[in-house]
Amino acid sequence: MNLALLYLLLLKGTCTAFAGLASLPVIHDTLVTQYHALTDQQLNQAVVITRSTPGPVGLYIVSVGYFVAGVPGAIAGWLAMITPAFLIIPLVHFAGRHTDHPRVKSILQAVVIASAGLLLAASIPLARVALTDPVTVGIAAISLVILLTTELDTLWIILSAAVVSLSASSLGLIAGFG
Repeated sequence: MNLALLYLLLLKGTCTAFAGLASLPVIHDTLVTQYHALTDQQLNQAVVITRSTPGPVGLYIVSVGYFVAGVPGAIAGWLAMITPAFLIIPLVHFAGRHTDHPRVKSILQAVVIASAGLLLAASIPLARVALTDPVTVGIAAISLVILLTTELDTLWIILSAAVVSLSASSLGLIAGFG
């Protein structure tokens, strides 16, 4: 894939969603469904890599770029990730001065609600690929319950899920990623 096109497609994802993984539906639709430059499994791996390392959640865009075009693709992903930050500065300046205005509040609330809907829409295709057996379904269900009922840091949930998955894979209960 042409690097300029990859940058523009990743930029489309980062500009249409202002919160971490909210760009997943756009990235999935564009790079997995339309261009077939990425698989569902690679997209899942990009998210897992990002969620397992420090830094902003939106960094998965760099991993996606890498899976599509190697190191140059990762650089295109990084550029696509930082471009909206430069574009958002004037918007933050405007919104910061007008946060009490009902229309600005309404717009900001709509963006948050739309982002939540996009995250839900992105989760479904990724879950279809990742939830392949009773162990992975159990890990997902228990993780969801813990997230909804406790204030346990997500790092501990991710690490625990990794240990359970590795143990189950070692025992031959699941096939594992790959």
